[in-house]
Amino acid sequence: MKVINLIITICIVICSGCAMDRDLAVLDDRIALLEKTNSSSRKKNSEIDSRLIDYDVSRSQKEQALRDQYAGLRVTVDKLREDAQAINGRLEEIEYAINRKSDSDRANKKRVTGLDTSVTKNSDRLAKLEEYLGLEIVKKSDIKSAMKKSANKKKLSQGEMPEQELYARSKKKFDQGDFEGAINGFQTYLDKFPKSKNADNAQFWTGEIFYKEKWYEKAILEYQKVIINYPKGNKVPAAYLKQGLSFHNLDEKANARLVLNELIRKFPESNEAGVAKKKLKGYK
Repeated sequence: MKVINLIITICIVICSGCAMDRDLAVLDDRIALLEKTNSSSRKKNSEIDSRLIDYDVSRSQKEQALRDQYAGLRVTVDKLREDAQAINGRLEEIEYAINRKSDSDRANKKRVTGLDTSVTKNSDRLAKLEEYLGLEIVKKSDIKSAMKKSANKKKLSQGEMPEQELYARSKKKFDQGDFEGAINGFQTYLDKFPKSKNADNAQFWTGEIFYKEKWYEKAILEYQKVIINYPKGNKVPAAYLKQGLSFHNLDEKANARLVLNELIRKFPESNEAGVAKKKLKGYK
């Protein structure tokens, strides 16, 4: 009986060992599966971390690009604001110059009216004096008619001249101080040969005549024709310079400074720009 119990006990122990081996095998399989799952999770986590790093880098780059773009826009806005302020300043200077010019025109008109009145009075006095002395009276209208016929005849003869001869004769009269003859010649030249190579020179010398006669308002207008009608001509820098000097002589320093700065900006390497810089130093 004891032997049978021992055998049964041994069998139970053997069966229990077999069950434990099965459980261990199952446990090993589960551990292997868990390790495999854990490895896959670590791999996925690594991929997610890499993507997060790439995202942070990309976001930082985009943020930097936006900051750079914003800074550039701020610079552009500031520059536009400065340009607008400069334009407003120039507009104010031009408006001031126009007002000064209007005042000057009104003063000149008043002066001319006074001169006309004085001439009329003198003409009447002269007519009465000639009548008293028994001299032949020459009517003012007859004098004007004779002068007009003479001018038309002179202009006609100049208009028949070849281009080079007409320009040369007009320039010679300018050099000799015959400003009236020079103006007639240059005007005829410009009417007949407005696109010739010496047209800008003829226009510039016309401005020079009025400058020499100290009629600075008219000189400024004639120089402006050089700048507008012949922008690629060799007299444009000189026209800017003489415009500035004309404004200076009219005691319009703001306009003089404006024109001389424009000359320096457009033709910085010209001799006229050097003269303009020296002139502007005297304004400080």
